[in-house]
Amino acid sequence: MLFRSKEEKQLDALISSIEMNMANNYKDNAQSDFKEFEELLARFIEEGKLKEKARLLYERKLGEYKTRLKGYTHKDQKPYWAS
Repeated sequence: MLFRSKEEKQLDALISSIEMNMANNYKDNAQSDFKEFEELLARFIEEGKLKEKARLLYERKLGEYKTRLKGYTHKDQKPYWAS
């Protein structure tokens, strides 16, 4: 997408960071980026800075990440030796 707003670019950067952190199993960083994404999206929606199509796209992404990141933390991970 060539003509993204600066708000969309900020959200896309966070999505990229979440994906990279998940791929590298950096659970705390992925959770932190997700929280920032969620807060930023809420602010942009509240301020009316996203077009309808973009808002729907990012809200769908938010829902997907909520599902994927639920329980995605190091503290919930059992060590391999404690089977």
